Amino acid sequence: MDPAITPVVDLITTWTRIGQALVGSIGALAFVMAFLWKMTSVDSRSITQAKQWIQRIVVGTIGVEMAGALVQVLTGSIHH
Repeated sequence: MDPAITPVVDLITTWTRIGQALVGSIGALAFVMAFLWKMTSVDSRSITQAKQWIQRIVVGTIGVEMAGALVQVLTGSIHH
């Protein structure tokens, strides 16, 4: 890899990992809270809302992982 590009690639990789870690930990907390909300709710409307939030959290987490994989592919495609 070109020495001039290495710092930029390292910076992108570092920030991508930081973003994944933050989204992963916040996502896990949000998932637990939505699951508890679903399990303790007695109103069918609240249960439906909790299920929707769980789906959003799962899709968001998958999106972040896919973005991380895309960054790895793009930074790996830079000519050596």
